[in-house]
Amino acid sequence: MKTRRLGRTGPVVSALGLGCMGMSDFYGPADAQESIATIHAALEAGVTLLDTGDFYGMGHNEMLIAEALKGGRRDKAVLSVKFGALRGPDLSFNGIDLRPAAIKNFVAYSLKRLRTDHIDVYRPARLDPAVPIEDVAGEVKRLIEAGYVRHLGLSEMSADTVLRAHAVTPVCDLQIEYAVVTRGIEAVILPRLREAGIGITAYGVLSRGLISDSALQGGSMGGYRGFLPRFSGDNLAHNLELVRALSDIAARHGVTTAQLAIAWVLSRGEDIVPLIGARRRERLSEALGALEVTLSPQDLAAIETAVPGDAIKGERYPAAQMEHLDSERPLSTEEEARAAGP
Repeated sequence: MKTRRLGRTGPVVSALGLGCMGMSDFYGPADAQESIATIHAALEAGVTLLDTGDFYGMGHNEMLIAEALKGGRRDKAVLSVKFGALRGPDLSFNGIDLRPAAIKNFVAYSLKRLRTDHIDVYRPARLDPAVPIEDVAGEVKRLIEAGYVRHLGLSEMSADTVLRAHAVTPVCDLQIEYAVVTRGIEAVILPRLREAGIGITAYGVLSRGLISDSALQGGSMGGYRGFLPRFSGDNLAHNLELVRALSDIAARHGVTTAQLAIAWVLSRGEDIVPLIGARRRERLSEALGALEVTLSPQDLAAIETAVPGDAIKGERYPAAQMEHLDSERPLSTEEEARAAGP
């Protein structure tokens, strides 16, 4: 397995990580035994980075991972855990709580559910507008000093926010959506984090299943996806044409559309680690095949022509959720100047 480091200060992990969310939440029922078998297959293939959130299935995902890591497998895994999202018994989302006392509470429950004495990368899921990011970083720093956490990561935050946290304690990486059809980080976030030696953990590299041969063949786009603008009406028809163009390029390489999309993200830099949301072993195997795909400058140019950075139609999330993304806030004058270049 090829490896990459999460930023200058973070752990060395597999070049592909396994996102475990879908094993417990959002994409319909999942087979627990198949989920565990998929985690086992990932570890056997050399995948070390397992990503979860304490709110995925209200703790179910952490307990599932703990079950999969029994028998000495914990030492093979780098656990990345998001925290802070509040949920209700009706599965609703009820904001973010990043008060220091809440963080202590969240980590205590996560350690118990995961059956571990430490979390490798601990990251707030979103920004809490009521709590300065410096206070959040300071509390995680105390958890690091106490041995409960190894590294601070962040999720869906702007470059300015990340760097403010980084001034308190090193931030190893930012988890954020990045794909051939989702390239907003390229203007400001990615270059500024690179200057600081902070890595990227990329999720949504297949745009929640949109970039796949299954989508082109009429596979299910319902459930959670049905609420996302990119999967609605005319947007979906337009976006599937982009996927079809990628499929034509993939066919010339003898690979699947998903493998091409994963290989594209891998090609963007050694400081980027894509997360693959595989729930079954066959999907994991397909994703791992992307590690063998080498894209030439000509291939990358062809992909750019087929799918320009602004070609996708529809926001990543519904409007109400977009408002909670610090990473999507309007650029400041200084940031706009940086994006424009010299």
